[in-house]
This record gives sequence, structure tokens and C-alpha cells, in this order.
Amino acid sequence: MPSVKPRPPAPLYEQIRQLIVAALAAGEWRPGDALPSEAALAARFGASAGTVRRALDELTAANIVERRQGSGTFVATHAAPRQQFRFLRLVADDEARGFTRELLSCRRLRATADIARALGLRTSEPVIEVRRLLHRRERPVVLDELWLPERHFEGLSAEVIAAHPGTLYALFESRFGVHMVRAEEKLRAVAATPEAAALLRVPLAEPLLSVERLAYTYGDRPVELRRGLYHTSADHYLNELN
Repeated sequence: MPSVKPRPPAPLYEQIRQLIVAALAAGEWRPGDALPSEAALAARFGASAGTVRRALDELTAANIVERRQGSGTFVATHAAPRQQFRFLRLVADDEARGFTRELLSCRRLRATADIARALGLRTSEPVIEVRRLLHRRERPVVLDELWLPERHFEGLSAEVIAAHPGTLYALFESRFGVHMVRAEEKLRAVAATPEAAALLRVPLAEPLLSVERLAYTYGDRPVELRRGLYHTSADHYLNELN
């Protein structure tokens, strides 16, 4: 039987990147906090400043940290203006900016098989379901449904959401210590159901864009499943490819 060759160790900068992410997951630095200087991190990890800089470059590219000229490196936060709509890619054709939010419901329920599978839960484990409309130009443009593991969001309620002035991701970050660092999306065209047509104020069977998003926190743990219906008659979905 042929022997299996051991996998070579990851490059040092990748090991340091993983150690920084582990420290973030453990809460050593919270969103918005400044990281130690490159020299301090180099001393901590026993590496050169150049190797630490390479690790921070990787984290910056992944939007986990951000560099601020003359100020240092900070943990990325959804409370920052340019991060608030990082995962919302609906762009107005008439350059209208911003959304208003209408909460439809927030309730506790048992995870269905597909929700449990996506979030790595047991079937029937408690989740929190949030339904809301996003409006632009005083018209609804997105019907959002999202599911969150209750064990990470205990105490989330309609009252808590209504009292928070910022985005949901900023609320999750500040109140529950859950920071969304990346997301995977699936898009397809669908026809508006009677309920969706009524809420989005469109004709029955109107074409809509269905966007299913699975968002992850540190350590690639899925912590939010979101399904949105987008009315794109006066908007388009923007995806920047590098």
C-alpha cells in the first residue's frame, strides 16, 4: 500500500493569518478595534514585519480588517459607512441612495430540514426568523426573510431591531458579538407569488430576482441564511468581478 505523503505546512504568513482570525473569533479584538502594530504582531508571532504585513494584506483583501492611512489597522465593522451595505448589491438606476426598513415580523421557530442543513444545526433546533421590507423612493424593492441560530442571537426581538438605528449586521455585531465576514449567494429568476406581489406592490407573477445568501462569521461558521426577493424594474444587481 503506497504511503501517504504528509501535507506540507502552510506558509508562515498563512499561519499568522489563521492565528489572527482565531484571536478575532475569541473576541480578543472586537469590530472597530485597532490591531497592535505590525512590529508588535511580529514580536508576538516570532516573525518578520514583512511576513506579518503579508498576513494583514490577505485579511484586508478579505474585508476582515481595514487599513487607515496614518492610523493603523482596524477590525472591519459593519457600522462603518462604507461597510453598511457591503452585501446588499441593489443599485438604483436613477442614483437614488439608501433604504428605509419595514419590519414585518421577528419570531422564534424550529429549523426546517433545509434551514438546519445550511446553518449546520439539528433539525428542529431553535432559530429566529426575521421578515422585513426594504424601501427606496417610498416603494418596496426587497422582501427579506432570514434565519439565525437562536444560540448565537438569544434575546433578539422585534423591539430590539426597531430600537437599533443601523443595519442588522451592525446590530448583530454590537449586541451579539457576531460579525459577518463573508457570504455566498445563489441567484435565480422567479415569478411573484400572491404574498410577494402584495408586499412588493407588483402584479402577480411579476419577474423577481431571488437571492439566497449564506453568511459566515470567523472560522467559516455559517450564522445566517437569508432569502430575498428583489424587484429590479428600476434597479440592477451589481457584482464587481476582480
